[in-house]
Amino acid sequence: MRATIIHGAGDIRVETVPDPEILEPTDALVRVVTACICGSDLWPYRSMAPSEEGNRIGHEFIGIIEDIGADVAGFEAGDLVVAPFVWSDGTCDFCEEGLQTSCRHGGMWARNGIDGGQGEAVRVPQAQGTLVKLPVGADSALMPSLLSLSDVFPTGYHCARTAGVSPRTTVTVIGDGAVGLSAVLSAKRLGAERIILMGHHKDRTDLGRELGATDVVAERGEEGIERARELTGGDGTHTVLECVGLVEAIETAFAVVRDGGTVSRVGAPQYGDVPMPFPVFLRNVTLTGGVAPARAYIPELLPDVLEGRTEPGKVFDLTVGLDDIADGYRAMADRTALKVLVRP
Repeated sequence: MRATIIHGAGDIRVETVPDPEILEPTDALVRVVTACICGSDLWPYRSMAPSEEGNRIGHEFIGIIEDIGADVAGFEAGDLVVAPFVWSDGTCDFCEEGLQTSCRHGGMWARNGIDGGQGEAVRVPQAQGTLVKLPVGADSALMPSLLSLSDVFPTGYHCARTAGVSPRTTVTVIGDGAVGLSAVLSAKRLGAERIILMGHHKDRTDLGRELGATDVVAERGEEGIERARELTGGDGTHTVLECVGLVEAIETAFAVVRDGGTVSRVGAPQYGDVPMPFPVFLRNVTLTGGVAPARAYIPELLPDVLEGRTEPGKVFDLTVGLDDIADGYRAMADRTALKVLVRP
């Protein structure tokens, strides 16, 4: 089969790799019908050292089951399924607590011999605990929104949930990428009436307004902080959703959160030390967030997508075939595309 291989910064290729096979009775074979490029895929795309062998890549996909192992119940060949970005058994103590990202028998796609999502097929370990059946056809117009359930929508939702967003809280979202816009949508879903989006790409902040943002702060740095606080009478908001992962973003988050408020971060941190000095401590600011257990959220979010109450798939603004996936990476890296959908 063909799959995406990253050989270094800016070096994305589609190559022939071994066809996946059932190796364990808990496996399933899934033919990918749609996948996508994640913002986190851009980190190796920008920084990976050259590699002759290269690495598989991709962790978001929807596909059709072609075969299942003897121990997989509740699925059959022909089922359309979505895979969260981490595979898990669904039965360990962490999974039962809704923390599938810490599954004792789980792991990540494109690691340790597991297929990546940006290819024609995937061997899915722990299939029964990982996959979620979708009650639509592969040609459904809902596919972009259903694909968002694999990562970006649950990640935005995790940010809002862990921050404690509710109808009683004001919200600032930092970042106008796909995760930030998903956080806006999630804050709206949780009842927030005041949502400030900090971002400076007008096409993206316009979509943010459509998804629920009430205010946009396009200024950056100290000017942006001043503007955000000005919108809240100088106090800042009860919750701040940090969806970028850079140290400047977390510093901004602490600067615009209200005393006693909560900062939730889901942007993959590109820094070692959290800049949370004594003055922030004195303000009783809480820091939370982390990697989203998408599998825990899919059953909650799926009905909203199926019934048309929410359209998280609006974050996809470019579709490419697998052969053209390098163009999709370039488009996202150059910020000419927000999020790229891939059809093998």
